[in-house]
Amino acid sequence: QVQLVESGGGSVQAGGSLRLSCASSGRTFSSYAMGWFRQAPGKEREFAASINWSGGSTVYADPVKGRFTISRDNSKNTVYLQMNSLKPEDTAVYYCAASLFRSTGKAGPQYAYWGQGTQVTVSS
Repeated sequence: QVQLVESGGGSVQAGGSLRLSCASSGRTFSSYAMGWFRQAPGKEREFAASINWSGGSTVYADPVKGRFTISRDNSKNTVYLQMNSLKPEDTAVYYCAASLFRSTGKAGPQYAYWGQGTQVTVSS
């Protein structure tokens, strides 16, 4: 059984930074792509960032491009999301997700396993 455990969420003022971590267990972490999604209150879950199995390819949603950086450490079975220049509209629950495939992807159905989520709140 794959388990994903996020950490690193919290409250920050606009312009600040946070780093989310997601520790994976239960399957060969280095063989699959990983992603970060987010869901703001009253809105649908949306894609934020994805990284391929090796870390050599990444893709971002337009709202976070240039501010967020996804990375992974396969030796630690962990994926990260560095979030800089945070805005109030980044406020959401952030979810880590593990893909069924090796390549990056923006679509939720590509991801078979999900973490419990971590709250990020950005105040103006």
